[in-house]
Amino acid sequence: MKPVYLPIFPLPDLTFFPHTLLRLHIFEARYRAMITDCLVRDRRLAVVGLRPGYEAAYAGKPPVYAVAGAGSIVRCERLATGRFNILLKGERRIRIEREVPTDTLYRMVVATPLAEVGADRPGLPALARTVRERCLQILEVLGRSSSEMRESLEAVGSPAALGDQVASGVIPDAAVRRGLLEELDVERRLERLTAALDDLLKQLTRGR
Repeated sequence: MKPVYLPIFPLPDLTFFPHTLLRLHIFEARYRAMITDCLVRDRRLAVVGLRPGYEAAYAGKPPVYAVAGAGSIVRCERLATGRFNILLKGERRIRIEREVPTDTLYRMVVATPLAEVGADRPGLPALARTVRERCLQILEVLGRSSSEMRESLEAVGSPAALGDQVASGVIPDAAVRRGLLEELDVERRLERLTAALDDLLKQLTRGR
């Protein structure tokens, strides 16, 4: 795929998946500038995880992971303080190839869009059913199960979208979420997600 040129928003322990919505409050000066520029361009940016040890270099250019989520600003509220509340829609996975010199306060990269594989394999519907069942079991243990949640899970259009939404909203471990973001094979991703949901369900039931 053709490389893309994007600003990056590095954040600790946050994984931005395709098929999801992410609300962010933008308060740092460099990222307020980034959002201002994005709004007059194509509204696209990437959210990328910071590698461990970032704290010492946070104000500069701490190391980030290579695979990130890219999306577009679909809603933006500018506050009287100059801060922003934004809503991002996840569109694709990308691999950062290199950072490029810039005179902006924020960082820019050249990245390659990553294509999913195996999205039409025959085993995916069964894996998606298992993911839904595990989610409902987890919600029941947490006392949050409802017919609305079941309908919401059933309404997700594809196994790939279901996997990304569940990984984003249910899996608490940042390293596990990052592994699911980096996995391009949809079937393997859903298998890994199912294993993570099984582990989470066991942890929750042991704690009761």
